[in-house]
Amino acid sequence: MAMESSSPTVAAARAAYLRANGFTLADYDARWVKLRLGPVPLGFPNTRARRAAVPLHDLHHVATGYPTTWTGEGEIAAWELAAGCGRYWAAWVLNAGAMAIGLTLAPRRVLRAFARGRRSRSLYRQVPARDAAAASRELDRLLALPLDRLRARLRLT
Repeated sequence: MAMESSSPTVAAARAAYLRANGFTLADYDARWVKLRLGPVPLGFPNTRARRAAVPLHDLHHVATGYPTTWTGEGEIAAWELAAGCGRYWAAWVLNAGAMAIGLTLAPRRVLRAFARGRRSRSLYRQVPARDAAAASRELDRLLALPLDRLRARLRLT
C-alpha cells in the first residue's frame, strides 16, 4: 500500500511562490512583462512562446528553490539550459540571457546550478510545446501532484 505524501501539492506551492513574489496567474497572460533593474523599469512583450514557457519555468522555481532575484534567475536559467528546454524556443533564448547575467553576478552559484541541471530533467521536455490543449491538461496533472513527487520526477531528490 502506497503511503500518502505529507508534501503540499504543486498547486499550493505555486500559489505560495506567486504570492511571495507579488505575481498572479493573470501575469501569465499579460501583454507586457515588467522588470526593474534597480530604479529603472524595463518592459518587453509577453509573446505567445514566452506565455507557453512561463508556467513551467515557475514550477521549476518552485521545485528547485531558486529565488526570483537576478542571481536566482541566473541559477534557474542555468539549471533549465542544462536540463534542456526541449521545443520551448523562448526558454532557450531567455535563459541564455539570464544565465549570462547570472554568470557576471554569481559565477560559482550559476555553474553549480548548471551542474545540478545536468543531473536533472526539465518539464520543457515532458510537456508538449506545440499542442496547447495537451500542455494545459499536463499542467493540471502536475499541479495536482504532491511537491515531493514533482521533485522526484525532475530528479531533484
